[in-house]
Amino acid sequence: MSGHITERAFAKLNLTLDVLGKRPDGYHNMETVMQTVDLWDEVDITIKDVPGIEVDISRDDLPKGLHNLAGKAAKIFLSYVNRPDVGVSIYITKRIPDKAGMAGGSADAAAVLRGLDRLLGTRLSEGELLELGAKVGSDVPFCVRGGTALARGRGEILTALPALPDCGIVLVKPDFSVSTPALFAALDGREIEKRPDTPGFLRLLEAGVLRGVGAALYNVFELALPPARRETVDGIKAHLLENGALGAAMTGTGSVVFGLFPSMEAARRAKSLPYTAFFVSPVGFSV
Repeated sequence: MSGHITERAFAKLNLTLDVLGKRPDGYHNMETVMQTVDLWDEVDITIKDVPGIEVDISRDDLPKGLHNLAGKAAKIFLSYVNRPDVGVSIYITKRIPDKAGMAGGSADAAAVLRGLDRLLGTRLSEGELLELGAKVGSDVPFCVRGGTALARGRGEILTALPALPDCGIVLVKPDFSVSTPALFAALDGREIEKRPDTPGFLRLLEAGVLRGVGAALYNVFELALPPARRETVDGIKAHLLENGALGAAMTGTGSVVFGLFPSMEAARRAKSLPYTAFFVSPVGFSV
């Protein structure tokens, strides 16, 4: 058996993000509105006759083999469809910044699940792919489905939402990373004085009011940042707002900050900052 496919692994943004509390299993219950954007890694998947899973990547500083979520996804998929005879070779061309809060590794894993399902003709249902994704990582189910969705639980309980209206989005990657466990620990030990108005956000999204959606962007993890990091994030947000953004927030546990603009033309007019920046649009897709 042989075959090859290239899948796009799309990045995500958290338009809202709330942490509702720690669970007995050690995870946290979340409530977040997530959005796919048109920044993606390319995931090349090749089926081989010799069993085994190989994962290589275009960056030497990122994990390979089964240490990479893409390898874990392939192992879980082949076990589920009972195909121990199949070999898989995966090569990932990275474009999504790492340690950015954009689910780059989870997106790659989701692309592997979709790609193997197509290559092997297993025709798993969306529900099965989402279930497998949840075994790989919390953001993987959303990355399997994409589009605009409300995610609850660890992120595996998804509700499809109306599409984010057409807009331009500026992503700004400051020159630092953020420890996800440290941010969760910081939130566990404090009173959260401000939370996103998720029901209000959903009403604005349903009505297609982009200006209101922009004003309602919010991520509780910004509260947990170390002071110097929070100052940088706040500075980037202020810069984006001063340059025409309808709203701005950090995505995930950071460190990427994004601004929502009424159009891509308006986004590209935003003055530059001394950080890496990307200009993207929302996209929707589903398996």
